[in-house]
Order: sequence, then C-alpha cells, then structure tokens
Amino acid sequence: MPACWEQRGCDEAMSAQCPHATQAQWSPCLLDCMYTICDRPQHVETTDLDLLLDPTIDRQKAVKMVCCTCENFLKNGPRLNVSSV
Repeated sequence: MPACWEQRGCDEAMSAQCPHATQAQWSPCLLDCMYTICDRPQHVETTDLDLLLDPTIDRQKAVKMVCCTCENFLKNGPRLNVSSV
C-alpha cells in the first residue's frame, strides 16, 4: 500500500488530464487544487519550525504540496541521503 504522501486526491480520469500528475518530473498538486485537501486522520499541520526546515526530508516524494507541512510526512516520510545534504 502506498504511503499517503504518494497518493493524489483525484481519480484516474482527472489525473490523466492534470498537468501535475506526471511521472517525468516532480510536479506536486498545488495548494489551491480542490483535490489536494487531506482529510486523513494522520494529517496534522505542523507549526514546528525545525520540522519545516529539516534539510534531510525528501520533499520531492510528496505528490501534494500540502504534505510538505504535514507532521506525519515530515516525521515519517523519506529522507535524503545524508552525504548529499
């Protein structure tokens, strides 16, 4: 099962038309897209500045911009190779 930050909010037909649902490059769903809202119980917007600025988080693994401020993603999401930071 994919992690929540790997799932867009739109269905397959909408993804086929969406310019952001591409595998060629990182192009996350924007915050103003009506399907980017996350209503999962694990979604909590963080106010922790250390989490928001953590350079080890691989933000390009999030398919929605809203994930980049989610405490669940910031704490449990993929990490960059420490030697490349």
